[in-house]
Amino acid sequence: MVHTGLDLEILSDCKSRLLHIKAELLNRYHSHYMDFHERESGGDEADQSVSILNENNLLATQKRLRFQLGEIEAALMRIEKGTYGVCEETDELIEPKRLKAIPWTRLSIEGAEIRESSELAAKTKALPR
Repeated sequence: MVHTGLDLEILSDCKSRLLHIKAELLNRYHSHYMDFHERESGGDEADQSVSILNENNLLATQKRLRFQLGEIEAALMRIEKGTYGVCEETDELIEPKRLKAIPWTRLSIEGAEIRESSELAAKTKALPR
């Protein structure tokens, strides 16, 4: 594993947190799936409507959990590649406090502000005049 200049204790702590969060998300994903499939289907129109709403809720939750898992997997890959803790926008080290708060983050505070303003500019450009 290559090292980015990030303190090894912070790196180890973030990796441990990422693995813990990943396990929690996988358990939640499985739990939501099992809860949904243990419910009875059928019934009258009202029961079927509730079932459809529950299925939509499950799909939205599963999508969000898959996205979060993808971000965590990407962070774990960056640790293995030795690029963890480097802002994708500025190529500077991400603040250790930020990494501890959001261990899957790809951006420093400055990088997040840059990306946000460029996305806002792109949206503004796309608006009809």
